[in-house]
Amino acid sequence: MIKCVILDDELLAISYLKLLCEQIENVEVVKAFNDPKLFLNEIENIDCNVCILDIEMPGMNGLQVAELISGSKKIIFTTAYKEYAAEAFDLNVVDYVRKPIKKERLTQAFEKAAELLQKSHKKDFIEWNTNIGKTVIFTDQIAYIKTSEIDSRDKDIMLNDGTTIVLKNLSFKSLLEMLPSKDFAQVNKKEIIALSSIKVFSTNEIITTISSEGEHFLKLQIGEAYKNSLMEMFGK
Repeated sequence: MIKCVILDDELLAISYLKLLCEQIENVEVVKAFNDPKLFLNEIENIDCNVCILDIEMPGMNGLQVAELISGSKKIIFTTAYKEYAAEAFDLNVVDYVRKPIKKERLTQAFEKAAELLQKSHKKDFIEWNTNIGKTVIFTDQIAYIKTSEIDSRDKDIMLNDGTTIVLKNLSFKSLLEMLPSKDFAQVNKKEIIALSSIKVFSTNEIITTISSEGEHFLKLQIGEAYKNSLMEMFGK
């Protein structure tokens, strides 16, 4: 089942897209937004797997929004302008649908999304030596990793549900070799973040989707030695 969220600054366009989606089998519109900022504030907490983004919007366009979305969300762009096609596909999106949108063309885009979602269900996992013995952890469940404050040879791994497990006697170098390189990045000497846990970022700081004591979201400082590689990952 495809659960999609729509973002378009025009209410008529949203209504039309909803109408089309209702006519396509195995597609459900979970929510719709006409403001990119509201969309970004809520998207990580919405149970969906596909986002339909209009490209031309005031303030922040769909390309900019797509760069900030978790990698777990598949993206379909819609636009009336063909000149965005190359830039859109540079973001590795599912499809690029020209307006006015036809049901048959949108159906094709959803079929592509469904194929990609099916492939992504094949989860990667690693068997780790942890504080609770040999433990198999799926890498798509990892939100954040940091050096243990008790023993620097160990690493605290936080899962998406907030569970923390201690990886025993493992260096960051070894960790990064084991983790999928497209999904994780070292932020500084003591922290690794899953790209899916990044909410927003600047050249100096990453704000995550992880809850933190005293702050609404956990903030990570980007070390000088890691800035260039991080910016390359983000296409900057």
